[in-house]
Amino acid sequence: MTAISINGQEIKAGENKTVILNSYELHTKSSIKIPVHVFRSKKSGPTILFSAGLHGEETNGIEIIRKLVEREEVQNLKCGSIIAIPVINIVSFLYSTRDLPDGRDLNRCFPGTKNGSLGSRIAYDLMKHIIPLIDFGVDFHTGGAKINNYPQIRCVFDFPENLEIAKKFSAPLIIDSNYREGTLRHEAAKKNKPILVFEGGESMRFDYLSINEGMSGCLRLMKAYGMLDLELPNNPSVQIKDDKWIRAAESGLFHMNASNGAYVRKDDLLGVICNPFGNVEHKILATVDGYIVGINNQPVVNEGDALIHIGMDV
Repeated sequence: MTAISINGQEIKAGENKTVILNSYELHTKSSIKIPVHVFRSKKSGPTILFSAGLHGEETNGIEIIRKLVEREEVQNLKCGSIIAIPVINIVSFLYSTRDLPDGRDLNRCFPGTKNGSLGSRIAYDLMKHIIPLIDFGVDFHTGGAKINNYPQIRCVFDFPENLEIAKKFSAPLIIDSNYREGTLRHEAAKKNKPILVFEGGESMRFDYLSINEGMSGCLRLMKAYGMLDLELPNNPSVQIKDDKWIRAAESGLFHMNASNGAYVRKDDLLGVICNPFGNVEHKILATVDGYIVGINNQPVVNEGDALIHIGMDV
């Protein structure tokens, strides 16, 4: 196996090393650096990217990769290489925000430019120095503010290779999800480098079910490619082809009755909206058969708010 290089920093076969993707100057003249962990076996195998923190408030993915790089099995791979980036968006992580200081969403800045905005520069460095090295990867995210996503991995079903990787990861839910312009996943796909997206939990709140499922998925994926030898239980997955949001028909206090991840049937009672000034209730019924893939944890809701995300299996 030949050495690989990340922005001029060489990592030889059999080496484990932490390198710096690049350094970026802020308006205070202070600089930030993005650490990249690289684990390499002496034996040939796939190179997998595990990345998190494209949005600074999405802590579950950051914790998954933090725990992953501590594992002895990862530090002593049987074959192949792992590139792990726990926090891509260091600036937003400092402020516990989704967006960069200029208001841009880093995951809409791809493929980026060398001399563009901060987000564009980070995106450019990922596309130039990391994506060419990998065979495929998993990018970790959470739901948005107060949106709790049940552990799920998203890919494009029309590309069989993507679906096969998702099956090896084997999250509880595998969701068909089209590409979005400007995202890491979309731009990597143009380079024939499949990136799958894991979603679990909500922003700025540890969800240990999601963290454990994400960790187990990474280990299952590596085991499937012979990168480690570890006993892991089978984890059945449900494939979700279509989805639907149930929205609030009126404003009030939202109480959820059903559990995230549960299978529900049409007309099942999922929750109620109460009038804060009395006992008036509006019942929320399932509109289709399917699995609850996400819940809005906001207790006070307005008419039209998205409340319950239901996915329909294949």
